[in-house]
Amino acid sequence: MKRDIFGPEHDAFREMVREFIAREITPQHAQWEQDGVVSRDVWLAAGRAGLLGIDIEEKYGGGGEPDYRYYLILNEEMARAGANGPGFAVHNDINGQYLRRLCTPEQAERWLPGYCSGEIITAIAMSEPGAGSDLQGIRAAAVPDGDHYVLNGQKTFISNGQLADLVIVVARTGLDDGHRGISLLVVERGMPGFERGRNLGKIGMHAQDTSELFFSGVAVPAANLLGEEGGGFLALMHNLPRERVAIGATALAGAEQVFADTLAYCKQRAAFGRPIGRFQHNRFVLAEMATELAVARAFTDRAIMEHCAEQLSNADASMVKWWDTELCHRVVDRCLQLHGGYGYMTEYPVARAYADSRVQTIFGGTTEIMKEIIGRDLGL
Repeated sequence: MKRDIFGPEHDAFREMVREFIAREITPQHAQWEQDGVVSRDVWLAAGRAGLLGIDIEEKYGGGGEPDYRYYLILNEEMARAGANGPGFAVHNDINGQYLRRLCTPEQAERWLPGYCSGEIITAIAMSEPGAGSDLQGIRAAAVPDGDHYVLNGQKTFISNGQLADLVIVVARTGLDDGHRGISLLVVERGMPGFERGRNLGKIGMHAQDTSELFFSGVAVPAANLLGEEGGGFLALMHNLPRERVAIGATALAGAEQVFADTLAYCKQRAAFGRPIGRFQHNRFVLAEMATELAVARAFTDRAIMEHCAEQLSNADASMVKWWDTELCHRVVDRCLQLHGGYGYMTEYPVARAYADSRVQTIFGGTTEIMKEIIGRDLGL
């Protein structure tokens, strides 16, 4: 389907991204899934290709391109290729936005060149064993002590957790139990007291390292405070709409690819003397999915352009996130059924997508939290 939100320059970039994925990711991805982590080489390759820090100033090695659609294209093509190992989206769409907006000039000089080159891999540590979607339930604490903070706490489900050289830690720095007591501290690889736990076993997304992180008396320099002390919660709220529309758009692209693969399969796979897509039930199922995807695409592309114009509301971002991720879950499930026994075999992309996509309705805020945000926006 022709999408009028892109121009020739975006199409050229998409072709470059596809070539990069085919060259640098697809041949290695199966091995990464066995290893539970990607090679750092792919991060360096992404840096050389200009895929990291696209909107970071050129003087730091970034692309200097503020157009969000370039990040969108990268995320879509990664989803369509089933390339979920490299955590570029976490690095670009989440962490990069905090660094770009909140870094002091001194911090920018220290961190952004490596961030753009792939030499510095980033993670963000929000979730804790007792606090997920409820960010005000954060208990990791950083006590000011002279020219540094003493950080103690535990984080879990941290994407890029094993590879990360720089972790943005959400922690309490004040006595206020509400949002005003939350700050963002940057913990760097090698700081005494900072330890990584095991690489967590997951249902899917096996190539992406997801970890527990432990902070025991970590002396974090005050110079590593990102933004204002006590301003962490507002910074998180500012960036969440972008994170959520990115998750939704990525889920939709993945669902569209699984549907395209399944449609082709239903045209060539025969049963009882004819292609299985010719049976009325299957034809209706395919027609329903095609329609649902088309409707979701129209709404999602509208939200993308609103985000590009800095007009996307929190409620609309939440709609995109919950609708697209839940739709992806339904589409992949129905597509696997249409594949029959072959759909259960991991050599088929639909089987891998079934496991990999399940988490999308959970991370970035669960579907239930998205509905709560939308309901409150309705005045309820």
